[in-house]
Amino acid sequence: MTNEAHDAQIMPFKISIPEDEIRDLHERLDRIRWPEPETVADWSQGVPIADMRALVDYWRHHYDWRRCEKTFNALPQFKTTLDGLDIYFLHIRSSNADALPLILTHGWPGSVLEFLKTIGPLSEPQDFGGDAADAFHLVIPALPGYGFSDKPTGTGWGLERIASNWHLLMQRLGYHEYVAQGGDWGSAVTHTLARQKPDGLKAIHTNLPVVMPPPPYENLNAEEAAMLAAMGHYQRWESGYSTQQMSRPQTLGYGLADSPVGQAAWIFEKLQSWADCAGNPLNIFSYDEILDSIMMYWLPNCGASSARLYWESFDGAFVVNEPVAVPCGYSVFPKEIYKAPRSWAERCTPQLIHWNELEKGGHFAAFEQPELFVEEVRICFRQIR
Repeated sequence: MTNEAHDAQIMPFKISIPEDEIRDLHERLDRIRWPEPETVADWSQGVPIADMRALVDYWRHHYDWRRCEKTFNALPQFKTTLDGLDIYFLHIRSSNADALPLILTHGWPGSVLEFLKTIGPLSEPQDFGGDAADAFHLVIPALPGYGFSDKPTGTGWGLERIASNWHLLMQRLGYHEYVAQGGDWGSAVTHTLARQKPDGLKAIHTNLPVVMPPPPYENLNAEEAAMLAAMGHYQRWESGYSTQQMSRPQTLGYGLADSPVGQAAWIFEKLQSWADCAGNPLNIFSYDEILDSIMMYWLPNCGASSARLYWESFDGAFVVNEPVAVPCGYSVFPKEIYKAPRSWAERCTPQLIHWNELEKGGHFAAFEQPELFVEEVRICFRQIR
């Protein structure tokens, strides 16, 4: 078999974490050196120590990774080599012959896990009170350096390279016409794919509209001014993680690789800050869901490799310098990091096929509000079926 033929293979995959790794995690959790408590009565300095101790206690004494592993292993999982990396993905084919192929891309600190509750309703809508005409074949890859995908060993794995390889993945799976969806980095990858405009990409949808035109910002309406104000808040209070990841991911990586509590706090804080949870992540996520998300970084040891995507691509990733020439749909959830104004969407994506501003939900739309997310995706892509 030639190397090219081998690389084009689709290889079945199962998650099987050695028991030694679970034991190592427990040993690390048994010897934590805790910091002193915060000096405020809220989350403004980061995760409060009482919340962190409660999460870690559940992690050590009640959490069962094998439950999560079993959930994934009941789904069709695969790997294939794309541009030298073995990329992990879920591939769920609908029983409906006319289903529309859809590639879903996660972001940070997310994973393919955030789409689990949407798989059934998207692929078999008739089994969940929907219409079979809305069915999708689903392809859900893990970004390079995330989850169970390979970690890049050299530079260059930025948005352009990921997007072009996502198109190659869809072609390899036999999908010559398809649509794409994403949030967070998944939104940036999806918009990059749209700018590349490969043959067969029919439309995109995101729950983080990348519709920020370049400056100057003058004569702003109320929504545009609110967007800039939200960006100012983000830069002051929320962007420390991205500055560190885009500038020194390797330095950060030592702490994330060595300390499970460090990795957990790095993600737990964002689940609280970016979800529509009234300040308490347990209002929207269970401990199991929070820890499943953290384990998708801890077990593959991808704290550093996931952060490198910021080093590769963060500058300019969310600014649109030229209109996107592909039909685009957007769903704006109220607790998103920033809420894009429709005027900028119309300016940056002239083929706007769907726009909706929802009443609940945050940055992790599919994870927080799977029913609303599914309905938004269905409505958007009905426009091009």
